[in-house]
Amino acid sequence: MIFDEFSIKKLVRPVPDFPKPGVVFRDITPLFQSPRAMRMVADSLIQRYVETEFSHIGALDARGFIIGSILAYELNKPLVLFRKQGKLPAQVLSQGYSTEYGEAFLEVHADSLCEGDSVLLVDDLIATGGTLLAAAQLVRRMNARVHEVAAVIDLPELGGSRKLQEAGIAAYTLTAFALNER
Repeated sequence: MIFDEFSIKKLVRPVPDFPKPGVVFRDITPLFQSPRAMRMVADSLIQRYVETEFSHIGALDARGFIIGSILAYELNKPLVLFRKQGKLPAQVLSQGYSTEYGEAFLEVHADSLCEGDSVLLVDDLIATGGTLLAAAQLVRRMNARVHEVAAVIDLPELGGSRKLQEAGIAAYTLTAFALNER
């Protein structure tokens, strides 16, 4: 989809030195506050995946939940939530990973997927790739496979897209930012 004069990049707010000095955080909440932009993002992703064969949408905590919920509804797919540690009430699988800020754990309900399922993983952005790679490991532990990763933004200089590619996982994003791009 062509975004004509409306630019996703214009609605992504750079927040310098958050959550720590030297980091430029890409805040997509202004994009979520624009009904037109949100519709364009959703429509673009829906058009990409409407005739694609996969069984589930896997949404990553927390902003991936917003986009993933829309896609699950529009594409009529079950939604699997990948949450930060300690947020899911039933039996979980847990996977540690490194982020650009430190170490963390991602969890999913152990009965979320079955052998042979195929999952589209959805998040707001690809940075170092740690969260998405942890989700992919959890998918594989349930004997399912990752169809592709979809995100609004790629930060290629942080290496996440490259790591996903090296792991054999295709990634699709709507836009990319250089680290110092405003």
